[in-house]
Amino acid sequence: MARFLDIHPVDPQPRLVEQLAATLRDGGVAAFPTDACYTLGARLGDPDAKQRLIDIRRLDDNHHFTLMCADFAQLGQLVQLDNHVFRAVKAATPGPYTFILPATREVPRRLLHPRKKTVGVRIPDDPICHALLAAMGEPLLTSTLILPGDEEPLSFGWEIKERLDHLVEVVVDGDQTGQEPTTVVDLSEGYAEVVRVGAGDPAPFG
Repeated sequence: MARFLDIHPVDPQPRLVEQLAATLRDGGVAAFPTDACYTLGARLGDPDAKQRLIDIRRLDDNHHFTLMCADFAQLGQLVQLDNHVFRAVKAATPGPYTFILPATREVPRRLLHPRKKTVGVRIPDDPICHALLAAMGEPLLTSTLILPGDEEPLSFGWEIKERLDHLVEVVVDGDQTGQEPTTVVDLSEGYAEVVRVGAGDPAPFG
């Protein structure tokens, strides 16, 4: 049965954030709100995390997982950024965007797109995410919380608790969050291709 944590969406309680982080360190999967919509998150180094997210969402092998980062220092360790791409990403972060970029050797091979050797990265603009990433001290492996058969992400903590009660260890209720996933921009070829329009304005990458 999943634990239900009522974390304040603007001023997250450190004690509850640490409980959430401890669960992830122990190999748990959590559902928590972001600046776009709810996401599933797990520890980046957990060898079982990817498969658990695949099983919950019933994803195929070509899915781009997203590494959620606290800042550019973390992001720059995970993906390759030339000056042009760096400026484009910098201008849009933090915010509800995911960028697909060539991965560095710091990213475990199991998390890479099987053909492109790319990975998604993002820096959120959300107090709960900021507090959790600070407590973890490392990026998180995440995937948008859209369940099989649904067209939109789940947006209420109580509903997620009902549907994922035996599939995740923690559900965070941070009040209602957005109903749009991030806007996904593929920059892996050196130019911008918007592959999903979501919460972030795609105009700068059009």
